[in-house]
Amino acid sequence: MNIDDSPQVIAEILGKRLKQARLNANISRDALASKVGVSRNTIVNVESGKTKLETMIAVMQGLDLLDQLSLFLPEQPLSPLQIAKLKGNERQRASKAVNHTENNKDVTW
Repeated sequence: MNIDDSPQVIAEILGKRLKQARLNANISRDALASKVGVSRNTIVNVESGKTKLETMIAVMQGLDLLDQLSLFLPEQPLSPLQIAKLKGNERQRASKAVNHTENNKDVTW
């Protein structure tokens, strides 16, 4: 894959990789389709790069490749700027002390 490849080309490359993973696992399209709960034609579409992300993830689960998603798109940490913005809502200092005796001048005990 190259950075300049179109999304369609990248999807086709990913489909070919899933096909090779299926062949390496010695699983037929019919067996994989049954395991994932989709049709054989859906597997053909996934392997050609013409599928929804949800279906591709299901096929990856069927091939025990779900751990590869962490390599594909690792979890993104918060940036320092986002952390600073979130902390902006936290209290920075204590409020003034309220003098309760002044507010209760009319009260006699």
